[in-house]
Amino acid sequence: MLESIKVTERLHWPEVEMSKKYILNSADKPVSPSQVYLEKISSSVLKDLFSPGSNSHNTLLHAEENEKKSQKQCPHKRPKTSVKCGTTFSKRNRPGMAQKKMFSTVDRRNCALSGSNANLLKPVRNMAVVGSTIGLTPRALPQLRKTCVSNSSRTKLPSLHKAAITREVENSKKLCILAAIKPLNVEKEKAKFFKSDYNYNPQFEYSNPVSPLVLERHNSASDRFLAQAVNIMELALQRYGSYEKFEQVTGGSLLTKSRIWQNIRKYMEKEGCMGEVVVQVTDDLLSRASMTVVNSRPTLTINVSTAREHWLEGMLRHEIGTHYFRGINNCHQPWNSTLARKKHNLKPLNPTEEGLASIHSVLFRKDPTLWRAALLYYTVYQASHMSFSQLFQNLGRFVQDPNTRWDYCVRAKRGQTDTAKPGCFSKDQVYLDGILKILRYRDKINFPLLMALGKVSYEDVDRLKPMAQMENVRIPHFMQDQARYAEQLTKIMAVNCLTDEELKTII
Repeated sequence: MLESIKVTERLHWPEVEMSKKYILNSADKPVSPSQVYLEKISSSVLKDLFSPGSNSHNTLLHAEENEKKSQKQCPHKRPKTSVKCGTTFSKRNRPGMAQKKMFSTVDRRNCALSGSNANLLKPVRNMAVVGSTIGLTPRALPQLRKTCVSNSSRTKLPSLHKAAITREVENSKKLCILAAIKPLNVEKEKAKFFKSDYNYNPQFEYSNPVSPLVLERHNSASDRFLAQAVNIMELALQRYGSYEKFEQVTGGSLLTKSRIWQNIRKYMEKEGCMGEVVVQVTDDLLSRASMTVVNSRPTLTINVSTAREHWLEGMLRHEIGTHYFRGINNCHQPWNSTLARKKHNLKPLNPTEEGLASIHSVLFRKDPTLWRAALLYYTVYQASHMSFSQLFQNLGRFVQDPNTRWDYCVRAKRGQTDTAKPGCFSKDQVYLDGILKILRYRDKINFPLLMALGKVSYEDVDRLKPMAQMENVRIPHFMQDQARYAEQLTKIMAVNCLTDEELKTII
């Protein structure tokens, strides 16, 4: 797992290596005119910015109480803290190196605090926090602020309402469901499974097991779009012969970490969001990427083992251009809290959220085959009727590589302890579900407005339009040319052999 640091109002330094975590630095770039400074975001954003069921994976469960508040310590000593994901800080500026460093890491020697103990530490001119928060809560106690001293301009940090502080106490007691259902012993069980010639059913263990009631809510798989899922994959096999060939031809070669950073920076510059998102890379992620909120910072985690040259920008459109921008736009709207969503009688944001993001993943590809969404849908349905080993054998129809099959089976069976029993985690069906529903109504949907209104269903757009706050909303660059955008949606339909008549029949 990734190591990271915990940042509260006091700056606590970790005792672990931070080489895998970075934040893109916007210090030397002017802020884009499209960048929005979110000055007064309501406390409701804490829960709803990256909402349940999206790739942000912020479906929350109650967990144990946080550890007891630490006692006062000498300001000249480094306090010991637990390690949690948090903000990354830049290295000290060094002569001749400022323009060469794109990413920031930890330097323990340069920091300045304001508050009751501020006079005990001298400000330093060579240390700065880069990027900007998006209005999520700080810790409740002690009430100190992070400050930094810099001789260069930085992206403006947004302020918070005081009411947001109390929400932090509640959120600190909750746990992301997708983190809770990630097995602890994946590698150990994988070794047993492969050694058994794929006949063993893994027995997964969890640090915070999810209650049976919660698992039951996510154990219902649908076959509504099963025929379309199978057809999409069979068409790809006809064109390329195997999934592995499809991946190689359409995805291109795997990218090195330096190439990944270059592509991320280039994309963020196009969207005008440099410095706003913490970026992490790892090879310990079931998905290709995820957008989450970690210690009040939007954090993009990328699976380096699946980052391919022709697919990476699509992933950035999915995570940043869709999830992040819709989350930011949601902050401005009257329905930006759970209570407000109920008041306005909003429909669930999924499958619209993930459907739209998944469309953006394949947008502008030479071959926008919806393979991944189709395979995830198919795998979940089969998992609901099969054991792990049976599912693994069944997926051989579409995927030859045993490691790839293993990953899809783990995704579908996560949350289960005894995988010999039929059962699934059904979230992964939402991608194809959302794609097909959006394509069905693509001629009627106002896509820029769907983006501007935030975390809403396409079914609510027309009704919510009169109440919408349109100042400072952010529309991704790839959605500016609506004629080209519409052409790409038509291309997706054609490549996947989907027709309007078929979609009207099933939806």
